[in-house]
Amino acid sequence: MYIKRHIDNSLLDWKNTSDRKPLLLRGARQVGKTTAIKHLGEQFEYFIEANFEKQKDLKSLFELGLPIKEVANRIGIIYDTPVVPGKTLLFLDEIQVCPEAIHSLWLFKEDYPELHVVAAGSLLEFALKGLHSYGVGRIRSLFMYPFSFDEFLEAQGKVSWLEKKRDATCEKPLFDELHNQLVEQFRSYLMVGGMPASVVAWIKHGDYVLCQEELSDIAQSYFDDFSKYSTKIAPRILRLTFQSVIQQIGKKFVYSHVEGNYRTEQIKEALDLLCDAGLVYRVQYTAANGLPLGAEINMKFNKYIVLDTGLLLTLLNNSAGSNILASADVVSATAADLVNKGSLTEMVAGCELIKYARPNIKQELYYWENLSKNASSEVDYILSRDMKIVPLEVKAGTSGKMKSLRHFMEKKQLSYAIRSSLENFARLENNGIDIIPLYALSNLFRN
Repeated sequence: MYIKRHIDNSLLDWKNTSDRKPLLLRGARQVGKTTAIKHLGEQFEYFIEANFEKQKDLKSLFELGLPIKEVANRIGIIYDTPVVPGKTLLFLDEIQVCPEAIHSLWLFKEDYPELHVVAAGSLLEFALKGLHSYGVGRIRSLFMYPFSFDEFLEAQGKVSWLEKKRDATCEKPLFDELHNQLVEQFRSYLMVGGMPASVVAWIKHGDYVLCQEELSDIAQSYFDDFSKYSTKIAPRILRLTFQSVIQQIGKKFVYSHVEGNYRTEQIKEALDLLCDAGLVYRVQYTAANGLPLGAEINMKFNKYIVLDTGLLLTLLNNSAGSNILASADVVSATAADLVNKGSLTEMVAGCELIKYARPNIKQELYYWENLSKNASSEVDYILSRDMKIVPLEVKAGTSGKMKSLRHFMEKKQLSYAIRSSLENFARLENNGIDIIPLYALSNLFRN
């Protein structure tokens, strides 16, 4: 079954652009890249999936230095499919296996621009980093992530709920019954996560245990991949660093908390590799005195979050040696109870912010904290909205003080901020703070 993804619209836009470039679809393993491209292939008369891992001889075509049109024609012969510009989609899958093929993408732009060419691969970021140049300005990238909450709703056919949610504002909040239903759906989303295999299992069976089985398989495949990450770092360091990220979710990352007494530089390298693989997202400290936010970062202070809440819960379960998702206390827990487990609230908000950003850029996340001695103020996320700085505070329940948020607003002389929680849409008239439900963070990205 194919479940509609938001990336589909961007892929169609690319297909219909006259002055297109070869496309790289980038993202972590098993987020649905190959499936989305195959779905795009249905828009063409001919579709070729040239997989470098399954068809080892493909590498030689790119290593011979043949004209790129001849390479494409020979691929067509191998797969017994016509290569016709405008009618054929050529999909180069697992392209990381063949660096020469990555280099050749710019040749498609220069010498065969009328042919639709798209590429993807597992651990593609590592291959790209290993290349000095692969066609800057001649290749377009799109970034793909696990299902967002909006996609999760749409996958279940709750399109009317989605539309009502998108139309809601702080002046026109949702009626209570729909708000409560969306909170419950968000609770399910936290447990199921957005990995396609888990979402499909949920849609078909509505069983958290089956979702966890799928997520356990994905987690194991990620750990198995650690041996492929780099010849310069031991898989054990990657595993221990990843496990430490899981334990430090929502906190400033402390290198000494990684088991094994490894050097800080080794752990930093492991974190960079995990970020490149898309398993972990970095949240960087910014002084937030002006835009762009990235101009005032301090690399000594970072937080890290995992790409998916369902995967995080599964990893926590596995490390605890218990089957939390099948236990009555979690399955019957309220959404407020659940988001407090494993610091999921802050993490899911960060993941949602990444997923709703434009897919043609790799979204960066920022936070702020008061670095003064004995100070404890911290704001979960700092956004840039309409060329203004907007602080975003995340709360697990439906109440809570906003001392840090107000302190930041006063310090930076800001008149507007956002609190995201399980509350309905609302506006706190006295202090310029809007309440946006956790399930409605996509509303911040409406055109």
